[in-house]
Amino acid sequence: MQESLLKIFPVCLPEIPPPFWEDFLLRQEIREINPEDLPRLLDAYVHESDSAGYLPDLARVELAVEHLSQSTRPSPGDLPEHLVNPTLELLEVEWASLLMRLDNHEVTPTRQQQRLLFWRHPHTGTAKHAIADEEELLALKIVVEELDPIQLASELQYPVGIFDKAIDRAVWRGLLLAPPSGLNRDTTGVPLPSDTLLRYRQADIFTLQWHITHTCDLHCRHCYDRSRRDDVDFKTGLTILDQMRQFCRDQHVGGQVSFSGGNPFMHPRFSDLYRAAHERNLTPAILGNPVSEAALDSILAIRPPVFYQVSLEGLQGHNDHIRGSGNFDAVLSFLDLLKKKKVYSMVMLTLTRANLDQVLPLAEVLRNRVDLFTYNRLAMVGEGASLLSPNADEYQAFVSDYLAARRDNPVMALKDSLLNIELEQMKPGIFGGCTGFGCGAAFNFVSLLPDGQVHACRKFPSPIGDINQQSLDKIYASEAAQTYRRGCTECDDCRLRPVCGGCLAVAYGFRLDPFKERDPGCFFDKSQV
Repeated sequence: MQESLLKIFPVCLPEIPPPFWEDFLLRQEIREINPEDLPRLLDAYVHESDSAGYLPDLARVELAVEHLSQSTRPSPGDLPEHLVNPTLELLEVEWASLLMRLDNHEVTPTRQQQRLLFWRHPHTGTAKHAIADEEELLALKIVVEELDPIQLASELQYPVGIFDKAIDRAVWRGLLLAPPSGLNRDTTGVPLPSDTLLRYRQADIFTLQWHITHTCDLHCRHCYDRSRRDDVDFKTGLTILDQMRQFCRDQHVGGQVSFSGGNPFMHPRFSDLYRAAHERNLTPAILGNPVSEAALDSILAIRPPVFYQVSLEGLQGHNDHIRGSGNFDAVLSFLDLLKKKKVYSMVMLTLTRANLDQVLPLAEVLRNRVDLFTYNRLAMVGEGASLLSPNADEYQAFVSDYLAARRDNPVMALKDSLLNIELEQMKPGIFGGCTGFGCGAAFNFVSLLPDGQVHACRKFPSPIGDINQQSLDKIYASEAAQTYRRGCTECDDCRLRPVCGGCLAVAYGFRLDPFKERDPGCFFDKSQV
């Protein structure tokens, strides 16, 4: 009997005192033990003998491990709502360190109430066990009891993001199964293998690039929009953030708010809006200019941004010609401050015909100063219409040089979707393009201006709605948004379409129809299609 039980209880069984077998079971007239009954029998025995009090709970732990070994990997499927992982077992015990005892017999359990979790992860299939923390128990309670996070937040006077974050973390841990993302591209007829299509068809994060003000301390020569617009007021801002949170919950995706401007720090209530985004479990990022250490600290006290992006347009002379005298040195000093504060830093360059030869030297200047350096090609709109974007031949030569230099400079990143034309022939191959899904205009991001106008992309006029008159979900589902998501029809037969589609803003800047005519910077050989 002990030999068959030993496979299930390899730690507990050798520690059971002989009287349990020789006397207790005999008096109970038990000849054979069902493994499911061992914890209960040990409860009775320990109660009589008052020795090795942790043994019943240790047996329960090993029995839960056995149950898990017999389980199969759960499949999330097409769930309509969050669901508790069907393999999950919650075990309440009176002794601590039982999980450690499984791996180290020298560990002595101590009397302390704990809740233990045993589950098989839905994505990896790995059997896992852990001590449950309060956040995980909260998430399970919300789902099991079908509680409304907004109502909970109101009743308990906590930010609703606390409850959203608990659920999201439980999904990440595999304790909960989540419905699939609602952000899906139509890839019908696109000539790529199905596994590649699937990877770039469904977005898990939705980004709101939020221009909360047009007030700026710079006047760049390539600025897309210098129009006068009133700052978003705080009350309206809270309503917008509530809409953003609800949209992301309804679509079952994470939410990011990239605060921009102008300079977002010049909005009188920027820190309050930043805090409000954080309190709604919306990950904040900053697209801005250098600011003082005190201004940066005021934001870090709330929470560090997932990244802080500043801009440079080349080496000092050219950059300061575009962005203003002293800007180059100010940006470099600010990057040092971001490093000191351990904030992930990004530098973005707007690529023009005039600065093609300055990108690689600038990358060397930034090598040990920034976490990520990349570029966007100029869209010749707004004040940028006075500058020139590189043509296809110039850009192809630049791409070759950029990718070669990138092998030795880890801060040089990939962003422009057209890079995939050359990357397809290299290892490890193609990447996700501009937003991780080729052109992500009105797909996994939208831009919101201070007056409520929503655009598919900030780099060119691409209005899809007004958030003061329509909800974000209706704007996203609108015919206008679908048109931008659909992109350029001339790219339809290209095998790189799911990770490219060119840049609609660049095409628009060349006075082309961005929905029909492909990006003029594209150097893909159509004969290879």
